[in-house]
Amino acid sequence: MEISAGGRLEVRITTADVGKRVSVRRWNEHAAEGERFTDTVGVLTSWDNGVLVITRRDGESVRITESSLVAGKVVPAAPARRRGPAASYEELVHISARAWQPVERERLGEWELRAASGFTRRANSVLPLGDPGLPLDEALDAVRRWYATRGLPAYIQLATGAEGTQEFLCAQLEARGWTREVTAELWTGPLASVADQEAPGVVLSRTADETWLARYQRKGLGEVALKVLGSGPSVWFATVPGAEGAPPAAIGRCVVDGRWAGFAAVEVDPAQRRRGLATAVMAALARQALDEGASAAWLQVETDNAGARVLYTRLGFAAHHAYHHYREPDDSRGPDAGGPTVAGAGPAV
Repeated sequence: MEISAGGRLEVRITTADVGKRVSVRRWNEHAAEGERFTDTVGVLTSWDNGVLVITRRDGESVRITESSLVAGKVVPAAPARRRGPAASYEELVHISARAWQPVERERLGEWELRAASGFTRRANSVLPLGDPGLPLDEALDAVRRWYATRGLPAYIQLATGAEGTQEFLCAQLEARGWTREVTAELWTGPLASVADQEAPGVVLSRTADETWLARYQRKGLGEVALKVLGSGPSVWFATVPGAEGAPPAAIGRCVVDGRWAGFAAVEVDPAQRRRGLATAVMAALARQALDEGASAAWLQVETDNAGARVLYTRLGFAAHHAYHHYREPDDSRGPDAGGPTVAGAGPAV
């Protein structure tokens, strides 16, 4: 917090600081003794009519009345990361997009509209990486029409918590009634520490065959889903065979792209958990990625997956940024929308 020469807290932010990362302290006289001061750090996304909106690293927006402020200052754009490979959001967003590609895409300025018949939100959402070339409301109308003609709900994938992420656009969508449905995090870590783990009995393949798919949690997979699973510069699938005639004990997927290896679809038979099978799958894939010249690793994990987060922390991973999927308002699809909404399309990140 900012403290004046006289030792008193000061508010050193103004409306001119909208769009910057700030740290503020507010006073709540109705809170319990010892809890009346609350600190909030995030991007100042608006300051209108005496109310500040600050979007935190996790994507949550906090509304703070101007009259409750007791201190505030502008802080560095993003906290320094203390471990793991150095990487920018810009690098990681392109790497992760290449590892999970749609079957159809179209440009809207610097936004990319992606579709894959509803298979996962990542492959059926807009990736906005700059200016759409239109005023925001017109761009959102164009996005809704594009997805409606394909019978899909409109989603936009946004990130928070690192330099260059999109807290400001998150706040603008929320103000227009878009709903944040899913939050996950992208974690990074050194590849060698993963490859050093034991990997007994893991079989690698270039394709997701019927055996691998028998363990994959998403059922009813069609041709489009298989294209998405197989997309990426260098794709590998790992399998730990199960009992004869049974689905695999564990599976995983890895995409090697330059210095990066991206892990996904690491799944274990519930009856065989806590035996190190997930670690073995990742180790076998990591060794293959090292052979292809990779040195760093990334993966995506939902915020409520406690077991996975413990495993990835043990392997040396740490959160880099959060990402969110915003869905269009239910009442936004007017009579000219051009198609129905598919309920539940893209149930996963």
